[in-house]
Amino acid sequence: MPSRPALLRHPDLRDFRLLVAGATASSFGNAITPVALAFAVLDLGGSASELGLVVAVFALLEVVTALFGGVLGDRIPRRLMMEGSAAGSALVQATLAASLLTGVATIPLLAVLGGLTGVLSALSQPSSRAMTRLTVPAADLARAVATRTMLQTSAMTAGYAVGGVLVAGVGSGWAIAIDAATYAVSAVCFGRIRVAQARPEGPRTSMLADLGEGVREVLRHTWLWLMILQAMVYHLLYGGAQGVLGPVVVGEGIGRSAWGFAMAALMAGFVVGSVVAMRWRPRRSLYAGAWLLCLTALFPLAMALSGSLTVILAGAFLHGFGLQLFDIFWDLSIQRHVPEDKLARVYSLDVVGSFVARPVGLALTGPVAEAVGLHRWLLVVGLAMLAVEVAALFSREVRRL
Repeated sequence: MPSRPALLRHPDLRDFRLLVAGATASSFGNAITPVALAFAVLDLGGSASELGLVVAVFALLEVVTALFGGVLGDRIPRRLMMEGSAAGSALVQATLAASLLTGVATIPLLAVLGGLTGVLSALSQPSSRAMTRLTVPAADLARAVATRTMLQTSAMTAGYAVGGVLVAGVGSGWAIAIDAATYAVSAVCFGRIRVAQARPEGPRTSMLADLGEGVREVLRHTWLWLMILQAMVYHLLYGGAQGVLGPVVVGEGIGRSAWGFAMAALMAGFVVGSVVAMRWRPRRSLYAGAWLLCLTALFPLAMALSGSLTVILAGAFLHGFGLQLFDIFWDLSIQRHVPEDKLARVYSLDVVGSFVARPVGLALTGPVAEAVGLHRWLLVVGLAMLAVEVAALFSREVRRL
């Protein structure tokens, strides 16, 4: 068995190293593109509404396609899904970069190519998450999940920072070209993975029938559907609190740099949470994660109740710390307790169930907050998040899994 510090260096874990390398490269590039795409739309004369439309197309197609990505991930080799998606994304992003660099890009073209990237990403995401269990021994699964999460989070943090520097220094086109290169690296890494994946037995059924089987698997476990429902409420409420109200309340109330510091503190919480998860092994990991998830309410509550930057930074850090540990323990619970032949479908339903409400929350946050008051709505968001998170702790399956 690999020694504790040698997970990424052990000769028998070559496939895990390739999986992590490919996923980390994609995470780095995926953090660059939203920054570059936003400024590309604005540079073409687009309004905030047009920018919102471009982002919405990406998000909508990603959520819808994830369902089929889960079905395909349980039908055909996941390595092929990941390699094909990465190669296709590299081609699409290269086309997008070329259109910007040659001056032929239009806002509708950006929306179409961005939506296509969302489709390709969603097709491979369930397969990528389900692949972890196939690349490491069962005894190392917890460390593998934590290691992969930490590296991808760190890569995203670096990507956001690099994206801003690239856009300011060389423009959106070259920044997106770098994202295309990261997808090409991912495709090479995924193509070299060699793992055995069990094939479905019995006659081939329709995709809808396979999807229905995945839904039944989720509904069979109270802890699964309950936590997915909880995530839906979280994204409905918190998405607007961070994406809409945070920049206004903190950015204009304290200073724009203060909001940047808050986002940095949030990402620092993610990284520290990953490091802790690599060492900490609670026996009832989902229950421990559910308690830690309650920390996420502290960020909106800090913005609602305090004008102190120190308090807001602490709330942001604890939000990221609690959410990251919960996500790792949640991922580990799925890896351990869902049958291999349904794993990708369960992951796809987790993605859809978690994020389907986010666009609604983003659209409604502004009008609702203006009607009741920005700080008052942040207080409602924080208390509602806390109430839903505490309610999950009373589930017998969550406590005893």
